[in-house]
Amino acid sequence: MKSFSYERPKTPAEAAAAVVRPGAKFIAGGTNLLDLMKLQIETPRHLVDVQDIGLDRIEKTADGGVRIGTLVTNTNLAADARIRRDYAVLSRAIVAGASGQLRNKATTGGNLLQRTRCPYFYDPNQPCNKRAPGTGCAAIGGYSRPLGVIGTSDACIATYPGDMAVALRVLDAKVEAINAHGVARTIAIADFHRLPGDSPQVDTMLAPDELITAVTLPAPIAGKHLYHKVRDRASYAFALVSVAAVIGEDGTGRVAIGGIAPRPWRVEAAEAAMPRGAKAVADGLLAGARPTRDNAFKLPLVERTLAAVMYEARSA
Repeated sequence: MKSFSYERPKTPAEAAAAVVRPGAKFIAGGTNLLDLMKLQIETPRHLVDVQDIGLDRIEKTADGGVRIGTLVTNTNLAADARIRRDYAVLSRAIVAGASGQLRNKATTGGNLLQRTRCPYFYDPNQPCNKRAPGTGCAAIGGYSRPLGVIGTSDACIATYPGDMAVALRVLDAKVEAINAHGVARTIAIADFHRLPGDSPQVDTMLAPDELITAVTLPAPIAGKHLYHKVRDRASYAFALVSVAAVIGEDGTGRVAIGGIAPRPWRVEAAEAAMPRGAKAVADGLLAGARPTRDNAFKLPLVERTLAAVMYEARSA
């Protein structure tokens, strides 16, 4: 790990102003950034530790939703009574991710910003446009079993690895942020994570000086809240395919997919086909997919996992 300087501001405004310093990055729980620093994939010259700025509460909003502070830990969020009762898909998704120890440290804002787990991104000896723009993508033509089948580009086929954001996508969450000038803005979760295009090194729509302050959820959505995660082993593994869903008694609902794209994947137009069954929905979700030989199995796996979710919703 290379040397770096460190500071610990006391307010969100101070934190946003501090990160303007060249080579600066925010750190909260550090469950992803510290690993990347040890491998010298991330080499910040200055760390801005935000754990003392508050923003660690879950509060009601005027429209009947909730506002989740950026420093609420995954453990506290998943265990919150309101989240478990009204947004169960979110609680289930969080518990499906990582270990208890990691969830104790991982934060809401940091979870959204975690970087891909593509094996080539983690190997500095391999070309990777996300790690070193312009060097190429070793995953294309290489080992691609866990990687993306849709939303990818000729520059990158990495997937977004998280579980929490897949549930947030099905819930139509919004991300609140503030910049170094104190200007706040709100970004819909649908727009927060970028597709790679020709710039796969840019993961999100946040500007370099913006700090996530909260995630807001609208009023609760009626229906069965379900999250299924298919992976190579029962724990300590990222999703090959995951399905977050809220399904009503009439069979209509919402679906978002993880493990297949550079961001949580939801196609609202495909949801109109839910009463017709999983295949009809999957066909709409996966239109335009570009799987590799190694990961083409993900296409039928999406359909089968979605079918299991829909069956559980009917049977529960």
